[in-house]
Amino acid sequence: MDIRVLRYFLTVVREENISKAAQALHVTQPTLSRQMAQLEDELGAPLFVRGKRLTLTDAGMLLRRRAEEVTELMDRIEDEFASREEVGGVISIGSGVLKSSHILVEKLLAFREMYPEVQYEIYTNTSDYVKERLDKGLLDFGLLLEPVDISRYDYIRLREKERWGLFIPEGHPLAEKSRITKAELKETLLITPSRQSVQSEISNWLGEDFLNLNILASFNLITDMTVMMNTGEACFLAIEGAMESYEGRGQVFRPLWPELSTASVLAWKRSQPFTGVAGKFLEYFREQMR
Repeated sequence: MDIRVLRYFLTVVREENISKAAQALHVTQPTLSRQMAQLEDELGAPLFVRGKRLTLTDAGMLLRRRAEEVTELMDRIEDEFASREEVGGVISIGSGVLKSSHILVEKLLAFREMYPEVQYEIYTNTSDYVKERLDKGLLDFGLLLEPVDISRYDYIRLREKERWGLFIPEGHPLAEKSRITKAELKETLLITPSRQSVQSEISNWLGEDFLNLNILASFNLITDMTVMMNTGEACFLAIEGAMESYEGRGQVFRPLWPELSTASVLAWKRSQPFTGVAGKFLEYFREQMR
């Protein structure tokens, strides 16, 4: 399967129209139509539902996901080899919303001062999804919140700790507290992280009472749940850095007591040979973290 045809396919998906896609690609409409028909024949499945606009079949949606991964990986390969002679190109980093992110951002900005041709591609999601993209070679580095299985990765542990606590609506009775005890946590309507490893960490801290928590909902990324902030009832169990931008906007953070904190690591695929700009950045980051 030709990578060029996959790029054609993704353009058709984006434009939802063969004619518009042909114009964007600077090819004729019959040529593009023939390429898409041949692609369907090669895969043995229809990719489009043809109507006023093109929509994807289930097979088409699967191919779109795989084509995006393949073309992104090919772009990265070309970029890595193009960056050998001079320090420039793109460094891709995955990260959750962490307090320690500011350390990474400081180093990224300082590195770019040294090498102005460098650009960054940032992917934000939970550690599980960041690890998935690391495994596929779609990211150079991932900033991961512990606890996380890093047996397949090399890493540098960042010094700053991530404190767990509650983001509490102003006016809520617990907003007057300086910290949240185990007993107070049990009596609170909660929205909690869905990651199993994180739930295990909280369970170890809380003990048997974890099973008696009053949980309204769980979340993947806490920013997706901000619509529930306005209820004034539920509190978010999260790390301090997850919603710092919301503090002072109707929310306050109160840490758990006894303190529960964890670290974060900058990880990369074990034995991955870095070339060009990513290798230079890793050398720089190692030196800065000593």
